[in-house]
Amino acid sequence: MIKWISNLFTSPKIDDNTDCMKPEVHEHKKNNIKSVSNKFLIVGLGNIGAEYVNTRHNIGFKIVDFFARKEGVNFETVKLGSLAEYKFKGRTFLLLKPNTYMNLSGKAVQYWMTAANIPLENILVITDDLNLSFGAIRIKPKGSDGGHNGLKNINLVLNTQNYTRFRFGISDEFKKGKQIDYVLGDWDDAEKAALPERLELASEIIKSFGTAGLEITMTAFNGK
Repeated sequence: MIKWISNLFTSPKIDDNTDCMKPEVHEHKKNNIKSVSNKFLIVGLGNIGAEYVNTRHNIGFKIVDFFARKEGVNFETVKLGSLAEYKFKGRTFLLLKPNTYMNLSGKAVQYWMTAANIPLENILVITDDLNLSFGAIRIKPKGSDGGHNGLKNINLVLNTQNYTRFRFGISDEFKKGKQIDYVLGDWDDAEKAALPERLELASEIIKSFGTAGLEITMTAFNGK
């Protein structure tokens, strides 16, 4: 069991029925977090349930699962999701898979950002992107939700778009009216064959974000 998890629940209670943190409360909490932190929250977006495991929409889960296996750490069930802890070069990476389903992802992000005292600039949200070709990488320090329901909810709950997102391309090879079926469908054979190399690259991106910083990571990996 991650030793410090149990201590987190003695923190001031967050109302689970509140979908959005008030701006003034959010700003107050931000101002009480040290500007330099060695803790990072890596959020893989996806849906829980066996039927979603190998779907394109669950690439966020797939990436953090791959990273955890590669580094020999395990996920544990915690409030609003599953969490794994990985330490590297003096940094602590908290890998989070929300169990709220995609459309309420912000609830888990807000909770663990506050509970673990992680500043906004140390959050990396991993998500699928229909506007990028399969496997293409785009890391951005902020931006709109781009029609993605997970990002839309995170923007709403955190009351900001200024957090880093790692978009993984799933392409848009679907017929008109079939977007939902495509996004919630399994990878095709060619994609399955190419995924291992892309997952390795994604693991490098996570480490780089925490050790080298955002700017270097964007320069090194965007477009790869």
